[in-house]
Amino acid sequence: MATDQEIRKALKDVKDPELGYNIVDLGLIYEIITDKLNNITIRYSLTSPACPEGATIEKNMRDRLRLIDGIKEIKTELTFTPAWTMEKMSEELRAEFGLLGI
Repeated sequence: MATDQEIRKALKDVKDPELGYNIVDLGLIYEIITDKLNNITIRYSLTSPACPEGATIEKNMRDRLRLIDGIKEIKTELTFTPAWTMEKMSEELRAEFGLLGI
């Protein structure tokens, strides 16, 4: 059974092509759901509804997750509720951007 930690670690290999940072540290992964059959659902967002790289990010997520042994079906759910904000970024990434106060 794939764990949340294992899935997040794998998704750190997926970068936002425009920003060059991984989607986990950017805070784009909202929820990971794994069922008893090892099917997974990833609820995620983009930095903007107009993000031109959304399809690329989703494809790269699916491609990377397929490399994890045992995962059966991969579903992705794009959401903008709640909207992504810089507060969702990891503390390390906020520090890199000089945004630790948010």
